[in-house]
Amino acid sequence: MKPLSETDIRSSFVNATRGEIDRIPLPGLHEVLWDSREYLGWRDPQSRLRGYLVHWSGDVPVGIVLRASEVGLTRGISAMCALCRTPQPSHQVTMFSAPRAGEAGRNGNTIGTYICDDLACSLIIRITPAAQPLHPSPADMVASRAEGLLERVRAFTADIMRTA
Repeated sequence: MKPLSETDIRSSFVNATRGEIDRIPLPGLHEVLWDSREYLGWRDPQSRLRGYLVHWSGDVPVGIVLRASEVGLTRGISAMCALCRTPQPSHQVTMFSAPRAGEAGRNGNTIGTYICDDLACSLIIRITPAAQPLHPSPADMVASRAEGLLERVRAFTADIMRTA
């Protein structure tokens, strides 16, 4: 992923008002390992139900504001993140909703999906099993997972930006 500046991030949000954007707390950008990410995702430390996701679409950053469900999944079962498609314990996957962009979002129209609770799919897809003769190389596995993750992130944000 290409690095993002504070200006890139704040100008990228498609489903938030100017006032909301100005109040978004940013993560420590100097700490981000950009080469190991398909998107930048973080939770709001002051409002645990808020999350943010920003990725590049061509040369333009696209950001969305997310809201976590207050009700978690049943403990003791498995769940799968719709973005990285990694099965995990249910408490590590959360239903996030996002208002649609524009008038649809102002009218209360949202889209939701299950995402890793910490929005760290880029880290999770890089956990690979040891190389074995019948499995692809770990590097090939990560590349394939990264491509799929970015494709699903782009599709999710495209749904949020769709006006009809």
